[in-house]
Amino acid sequence: MVVLGITAAVVVPEAREWYDGRHEQTSSYATGKAAKADRDSVPSWLPDDAASVEYAMRTTGGERILKATLNGDQLPGSCEPLRGKKAPDPEISASWFPSDRAGEARGRCGSYYVSLEGHTLYAWQTNGDWMEENRRSSSAE
Repeated sequence: MVVLGITAAVVVPEAREWYDGRHEQTSSYATGKAAKADRDSVPSWLPDDAASVEYAMRTTGGERILKATLNGDQLPGSCEPLRGKKAPDPEISASWFPSDRAGEARGRCGSYYVSLEGHTLYAWQTNGDWMEENRRSSSAE
């Protein structure tokens, strides 16, 4: 019985990691235009001339993270300031996406929270925000 308990303690977390990882996709693109042409789920507010785009998504929901280099040090024009609201933590991770971004969030671009570090844009969308965006889109039709 002890061996069975130890085996379960080791196998269950590894199985969960395998399952979660199996439903995540990561892509790299030279430009924002190339990213949007390849994946419909890349946000339309990402500037076409953004460079070095990294994008990760969960295929079982709306969790997304994005990193891109912008030409300037301003958020894209359609973005709005957070105005004191607190951003949630990203729900997926990647080696190129710092874990402390929620505390650095400066605004919202569509359903994404965004932070800017120099010319580097970090953006993330939670599953809940994705679902809400889809509800709004459906009711507007």
